[in-house]
Amino acid sequence: MNTFVTIIIFLIIFTIIVVSHEGGHFLVGRKCGIRVKEFTVGAGPVLVSKKYGDTLFSVRAMPLGGACIFDGESQMYDDDDPEAEEADPGDEHLFLNAPVWKRIATVFAGPLANFVLAFVTSVIIVAFSGVDLPVAQKVVEGSAAEEAGMMAGDEIRYMNGERTYIYREVSLESALNEDGQPVDIVYRRNGTDTAVTIIPKYSEEDKRYYIGIVGGSSNLKCNALQVFQYGAVEVDYWFRYTLKSLRMLFTGKVGVDALSGPVGVADFIGDAYEDVKPYGMPSVLLTMLEIMTLLAVNLGIVNLLPLPAIDGGKLVLLFIEVIRGGKRIPPEKEGLINLAGVVVLMVLMVVVLYNDIMRLFK
Repeated sequence: MNTFVTIIIFLIIFTIIVVSHEGGHFLVGRKCGIRVKEFTVGAGPVLVSKKYGDTLFSVRAMPLGGACIFDGESQMYDDDDPEAEEADPGDEHLFLNAPVWKRIATVFAGPLANFVLAFVTSVIIVAFSGVDLPVAQKVVEGSAAEEAGMMAGDEIRYMNGERTYIYREVSLESALNEDGQPVDIVYRRNGTDTAVTIIPKYSEEDKRYYIGIVGGSSNLKCNALQVFQYGAVEVDYWFRYTLKSLRMLFTGKVGVDALSGPVGVADFIGDAYEDVKPYGMPSVLLTMLEIMTLLAVNLGIVNLLPLPAIDGGKLVLLFIEVIRGGKRIPPEKEGLINLAGVVVLMVLMVVVLYNDIMRLFK
């Protein structure tokens, strides 16, 4: 594996995702009339900076992370901040003084921008590579699917009540069925829909349940309209993939050792790069765009979790303010909530980093 190439690709992907996220905050905040003090890419010492209007744009030495810092935002957490004394309480351009719905829109815009980025990358992927239709290429002999009457060529329309548009949705539903729960399938053959219930069979060799369908070879080259339709399907697929993975984490079906951080993601990118490199640069670019789609959706969803110190936690506090008729939570209490969230996130980051390092040595 070329470590240098892996690091460069990782930094490019990560920077694009971070800039899109912070750019969402920036654009909507400015549209809402909130003054932006600094828009920074990276962390640590400033390498280069330039001020345009009221905003200082800067690039910092550590190429990880970024921030969109609004004027007056720090006063939400610290009344002792020196800037609080200089701030004009009547300044409508301060974050704190903006109407609550404008603050909500500004905070939500970051995750939303990640979903928009994921849609754009998905449209590009679909335009060049098409989509994998949910058609059974093969039904394994003796499998649960064969016993239910399914045959090669059947189009899988629904699984457990959810519409399926691509074969990866079928694979995902099967892979996440760790308990062998019955799977309700509606398939179409010769224009007729048939509903069946399949009881997956357990494989002692693979230590998992299978329904016995093999697919993914039926590819649709999309027209101009379908490119956008299936671009949205791709985003929805990664959205559901992330949500189901999080649900497994929170319900204890997988442990924290399954989590990956920057090191693990970089390692995954490096492996993917080596796998597709023999097929040429177009395959490499499309694979990296697919990884970017997954990470963008993942970051957008994680940032919306109702945890202190991230966008989801901020939104919870802002909606509480709405419920309280515009009465803010006392800044000192809000500061303690966010401090607790930062501590928890830092502990989680240490655990994730440890997991990543242990995987590298396995």
